[in-house]
Amino acid sequence: MRFYRLVDSVGETHVTVESKEGTLTDITSVHNEITDIEQIIQIASLSGTSMDKLAKHLITQGSPENYNLQEIIESSRDGAGDLWLDIPIDTPEVWAFGVTYQNSVMERQRESDSPDLYAKVYNSDRPALFLKATPERYVGPFESVGVRGDSSWDVPEPELAFILYKGEIAGYTCGNDMSSRSIEGENPLYQAQAKQYARCCSIGPSFVPKDSIENAQDLEIRCTISREGKEIFSDKTSTSLMNRTIEELVGWANRHNSLPDMTTVLTGTSIVPPPDITLGEGDIVTVEIDGIGTLENDVIVV
Repeated sequence: MRFYRLVDSVGETHVTVESKEGTLTDITSVHNEITDIEQIIQIASLSGTSMDKLAKHLITQGSPENYNLQEIIESSRDGAGDLWLDIPIDTPEVWAFGVTYQNSVMERQRESDSPDLYAKVYNSDRPALFLKATPERYVGPFESVGVRGDSSWDVPEPELAFILYKGEIAGYTCGNDMSSRSIEGENPLYQAQAKQYARCCSIGPSFVPKDSIENAQDLEIRCTISREGKEIFSDKTSTSLMNRTIEELVGWANRHNSLPDMTTVLTGTSIVPPPDITLGEGDIVTVEIDGIGTLENDVIVV
């Protein structure tokens, strides 16, 4: 099952679950004290049950409100209606792994004056890992992601993201690790400026419990960029092409590091637009992952 968090016109949040395809059932309308997906994770953990079973139990305890998911998506895109998609979780930190796909090595080598660094990371035991965003720097579905005004080459990086609870994977979502390739390409030591800035990351649209994903190591990821209603870039990849397992990345994320519950971790990308594609104001970026949904954001200059 997929969990979505909605926000209404007075700013109150609703936890919903896709009880059947295309239909969101409002858990909060039955249990008004449940307003956050983290609460479902906590209760499931304490009771030793799955989030799916817990959600089914909660919605049978009353007469919940139901919504059409596509109508919610359209309202979120247009700013109309009374309910909109919210960021699924309030993650305290977003971390990101880099150079986990062979294609990423090749693209980083093409952009960089120090190409050997990326090959060494790809082939080493220790992966590249960095703090990507704090709560003030990431956004949710249909919010604006940013490109830096001092960068000349900016791209989205579509990635599978996992969410940690008590140091283990609780579930998955989509992530967009925005990147200023011209800045990092000039000097790898500029990576923090290329990766960490206002609106540098988006996550969503749903939270999918770990048990609901049959094989996270075999998910298709798709990315598109549209400009003035016309698609200017499209590509796809699969998490099966990663050179490290997701469980290996979990181990490295926790190694000698204390990560707060609900920390989101991006697992890397192999989709990188070519040099003639750079994001501009008003572009629309979509990141779609099988079983999770489509994360859509417009682009602004920050």
